[in-house]
Amino acid sequence: MDASVPSDAATARGDDRPGESVVVETNGIRLHTRQAGPEDGPLVILLHGFPEFWDGWHRQIEPLADAGYRVIVPDQRGYNRSDKPDGVASYHIEELAADVIGLIDDADRETAAVAGHDWGAAVAWWLALSYPARIASLTAVNVPHPTVMEDTLRRSLSQLRKSWYMFAFQLPVLPETIATANDCRALQRGLTESSRPGTFSATDLRRYREAWTQSGAVTAMINWYRAMGRYRPRPPQQQVSVPTLVMWGQQDEFLESTMAEESLNYCDSGQLVTFPSATHWVLHERPEETTEALLAHLDATM
Repeated sequence: MDASVPSDAATARGDDRPGESVVVETNGIRLHTRQAGPEDGPLVILLHGFPEFWDGWHRQIEPLADAGYRVIVPDQRGYNRSDKPDGVASYHIEELAADVIGLIDDADRETAAVAGHDWGAAVAWWLALSYPARIASLTAVNVPHPTVMEDTLRRSLSQLRKSWYMFAFQLPVLPETIATANDCRALQRGLTESSRPGTFSATDLRRYREAWTQSGAVTAMINWYRAMGRYRPRPPQQQVSVPTLVMWGQQDEFLESTMAEESLNYCDSGQLVTFPSATHWVLHERPEETTEALLAHLDATM
């Protein structure tokens, strides 16, 4: 690993956030990560979703570190200051999962607890299904088990309507053009108009714009969706054997809340914690409660 990182933009660096920036070589690329907590503590990896970056978990980092956990929060491939390999195939979910296994290896651990939100949850589910021997526990926030997602898209017109952007992102060029226009206004509105008022501060949004305007970032971010649509990957198994916590903001305008409960049917040991008034951005809107639930899950499983 390399503890020195470029420093073009102070807010994107997150200098006032917990932890330190560390660049890790994994799966043939370099990932920028934020790391905190005792180096010998149980390892927890927190995975952000679209269109965020590592900062999406910043409210949870310090409490987990203070509780004795070693916390690693990557900018996943294509995001912010991590590498952005060319081509849609570079964003196949098997590559995304292999990046995380490389982080575990780099930390010299056999296993890690993995928690993910949005696309990060999709990667976390895939890790638990593909590498159960390497995953101590799973926490998925506002994204269901992949089989539940696929089945719901097939049978629910409501979910199809909610997922319109996933299909729009399959188009070439146009999604990037719209996303980056007017200083990334569409991406910004995607956050502010789907969350509770005041969830994202002006400083938060400035950090996000700095991440989105990194060279090649928006194309790489959208390529996650293109890879899922193009390759339609299937996990090697459907049943999750590792202890699983599902957290869900029930006012999510992108995903049907019924999928949270249905996901437990595919877990040998699953628990659901819901937040009735929270949206898709529950980590930001309910930071204390989500951190408390995550810590309880970690303490019980690690």
